[in-house]
Amino acid sequence: MELTWHGHSTWHVEVGETSLLIDPFFDNPKTDVDPGELDPDYLLLTHGHADHIADVDHYEGTTLVATPELVEYCRDEFGDFDAVGGAGMNLGGTVEVGDAYVTMHRADHSNGIDTTYGASGGMPAGFLISDARPTQLDDAGTTSFYHAGDTALMTEMRDVIGSFLEPDAAAVPAGDHFTMGPMQAAVAVDWLDVDHAFPMHYDTFPPIEIDTDEFVNEVAGTGSDAEVHVLDGDESFTLQ
Repeated sequence: MELTWHGHSTWHVEVGETSLLIDPFFDNPKTDVDPGELDPDYLLLTHGHADHIADVDHYEGTTLVATPELVEYCRDEFGDFDAVGGAGMNLGGTVEVGDAYVTMHRADHSNGIDTTYGASGGMPAGFLISDARPTQLDDAGTTSFYHAGDTALMTEMRDVIGSFLEPDAAAVPAGDHFTMGPMQAAVAVDWLDVDHAFPMHYDTFPPIEIDTDEFVNEVAGTGSDAEVHVLDGDESFTLQ
């Protein structure tokens, strides 16, 4: 599984022959990529805030993986999109998308899309992306990546996602102000019990500028064995 961070919460994930793009927002200081350069098979949207869907219009015709409310909003605003299951998916569901499986779990956040009209995108979410369907059986041969979306610290990370979905790696928002900061993001990493952790959703705007060393130190302070990777923008990591 190839993971590439394009700044903020934008990730490009390749599983086998399938490519997935999460939360396309390329107007951020960490990336030099033109959104038109990418041709994903699937577009995963955690929620409808502008810094997560701003570049959706570059991917008209791509299959959306999002809540039904967000699918309909994107169709109304950005063009013709297919969607998994025809209308999208919802929290707790798992869908097969090419060589990957995507499980949607809630995130603790807000999700107003268009503040003028008060549109709602349904519940905000995070995604577990895996190369096999999650089960309670031995998953030693499965590789999985958890994108936490924009979330506060929540006990579901310990009691459900870490315990039952068992991600190998996690990208967690660490910029504070709108999401978790370094300390709570580190607790999330510990609760998720992952081998690899990546901070995201930081340094894009002044309110979320952080010293990433704080996140590294906080993860160590929890006693977690996770290896923290502070990626440069557009840098890739191979998860095995």
